[in-house]
Amino acid sequence: MAWFLVEIRYVQEKYGEVRPAHRAFLADLAEKGVVALGGPLTDGTGGITLYQAEDEEALQKIIDQDPYFLEGAVAERTVRGFDPKIGAWLPSA
Repeated sequence: MAWFLVEIRYVQEKYGEVRPAHRAFLADLAEKGVVALGGPLTDGTGGITLYQAEDEEALQKIIDQDPYFLEGAVAERTVRGFDPKIGAWLPSA
């Protein structure tokens, strides 16, 4: 499994109405172990989510189902691979 950091920038006029469906989508993925954490940026321009997926192709299929994406509330989306090495949340080696 690989880690990915996904940052989105909102379409300001659209994201508010879609937020409940987006949060339910992420909560379901969190229960399945796909989303480690996620939330909005404090300036209100977007959000960041840390995902775990087999590879970037599998991740793309997942994030393309996000209601924010499906309803046009994403102005920009950046996907970066992430290789965590240090932290209290990492499993023991």
